[in-house]
Amino acid sequence: MSLRNVAIIAHVDHGKTTLVDQLFRQSGTFRDNQRVEERAMDSNDLEKERGITILAKCTSVEWTPPAGGEAVRINIVDTPGHADFGAEVERILSMVDGVILLVDAAEGPMPQTKFVTGKALALGLKPIVVVNKIDRPDARPAEVLDECFELFLSLDANDEQLDFPTLYASGRAGYAGRTDDVRSGDLTPLFETIVSHIPEPGLDTEGEFKMLATLLDRDPFLGRILTGRIESGRLEVNAPIQAIDVEGNPVEAGRATKMFAFRGLDRVPVETAQAGDIIAIAGLTKATVSNTIAAPGVTTPVAARPIDPPTLAMSFAVNDSPYAGKDGDKVQSRVIRDRLEREAETNVAIRVTAAHDNDAFEVAGRGELQLGVLIETMRREGFELSISRPRVLFRDGPNGREEPYETVVIDVDDEHSGTVVEKMAQRKAEMTDMRPSGGGKTRLTFSAPSRGLIGYHGEFLSDTRGTGIMNRLFEKYGPYKGPISGRQNGVLISMEQGEAVAYALNALEERGVLFISPGDKLYEGMVIGENAKPQDLEVNPLKSKQLTNFRASGKDEGIRLTPPRRMTLEQAIAYIQDDELVEVTPKVVRIRKRYLDPHERKRQSRKAEAA
Repeated sequence: MSLRNVAIIAHVDHGKTTLVDQLFRQSGTFRDNQRVEERAMDSNDLEKERGITILAKCTSVEWTPPAGGEAVRINIVDTPGHADFGAEVERILSMVDGVILLVDAAEGPMPQTKFVTGKALALGLKPIVVVNKIDRPDARPAEVLDECFELFLSLDANDEQLDFPTLYASGRAGYAGRTDDVRSGDLTPLFETIVSHIPEPGLDTEGEFKMLATLLDRDPFLGRILTGRIESGRLEVNAPIQAIDVEGNPVEAGRATKMFAFRGLDRVPVETAQAGDIIAIAGLTKATVSNTIAAPGVTTPVAARPIDPPTLAMSFAVNDSPYAGKDGDKVQSRVIRDRLEREAETNVAIRVTAAHDNDAFEVAGRGELQLGVLIETMRREGFELSISRPRVLFRDGPNGREEPYETVVIDVDDEHSGTVVEKMAQRKAEMTDMRPSGGGKTRLTFSAPSRGLIGYHGEFLSDTRGTGIMNRLFEKYGPYKGPISGRQNGVLISMEQGEAVAYALNALEERGVLFISPGDKLYEGMVIGENAKPQDLEVNPLKSKQLTNFRASGKDEGIRLTPPRRMTLEQAIAYIQDDELVEVTPKVVRIRKRYLDPHERKRQSRKAEAA
């Protein structure tokens, strides 16, 4: 049976996971009567909730041409579309020989499309362009195809890569065709194009066994499971193997106790595999991502691509609020450290170091979304944490201090474009392009320091009435842009511990926007709302009515409070200032001052001003 290894790359929400579902169905991987969840490849709970792909996944389908002939096994890798998970993309592309670039027929190539496509073209992979959602009423296939060609030119594609086949498809409806007027049929044209355009692995099956570990997984029974593509030779179960690092130094030796291949959505045990096959191996205890798994005696590692550096860091500390340990069962620094080290082991884009404080750890990653997903995963596992405001990682360049910049592409209704341009200018962003994108919308492109974008997304959604779309992509390290003003408003801080009282909150509403409801548990130093003025204000949300003959308790039933502003985890992390923390537990997300005692806050504030 011949073999093809292909990755599907696309921007967030352009339909790649849905298309893979249809490839499963039409190749017979799923029976007609089999109940399968929609977007079966997004198996992680957070992926289902957010509708995005976070973890790269391997699968395979077996396709037999309708006219008969030899069956073809197509190994398909579904990759994340978001740049924060770019480390997954870079590693996974080393396992394939071609890519399917999926582009929305209305939106066209987007920043993350550029990011992933650039990585694929640099590896010399052959692309197939699929213009998806061709049945959208606002589809503009001809212009989108031109934009793809321009994108390939800007990314220095070679002549062979520029001569790409194009298909028009609807992943949801399950058809593809070679002309943009296709509105029915099946995905046979896509299967045929994959087989004819993407080469077989063509690797040396007779040489010494070598495989680059690109994904690391854990199994409660088998321990570490390393996934990768065999680059040369063959491997049989129980054969002796070794792991060597990128310099060729030995890491460990062992045996391939179990070996798995991917069949549909399942990992199936196999006895033997050869060059070109994508497999998962159990049996090693120290080997990790970017190590070469090889036969004993091999000293030359398979080349591993360098990973883009982390650009953002935040502190993960032990929760020391008065309510610590009430919700979660994993609260000690030792347990938190073990969990973070395990994450850094499987996710090479994350770096963990001990902070100055013994109970805190500095976690660096590629963006707010990536670190937000890690925190959300940990809170669901029962952890309690205190999270600091994100800060960018500076570096020393030839001309002094440098900071990370991002390319920001914003699609916004024409009426809001002026506000967005003004706000981005305040955050030291420079506009590089502005063009109408049809339908009363404008596409704005900026080069902005990452520092200025922290906390802007919520404000952006308010400014554009929820209609704006913002996409960000790491661009470069550039000169330091100087101070950038942060949040304009102060906060309301609780001066008491207990449960919030409706009578007190009613009186506080005129002070600003509240984050809490009556009955919520509060403590001294906890942030309960946003002040309408720039200063922080200490308030008493527990104050109850003084009862006398003239003040009856029953009249409180007439109080009508404005619904509070409830923040998600990401919104809270983006909202806080340097002197604040987000308290994260399995049940609640609270904002608090770093120093709960008001006298200590004043002392630290004077220290900061003096410094």
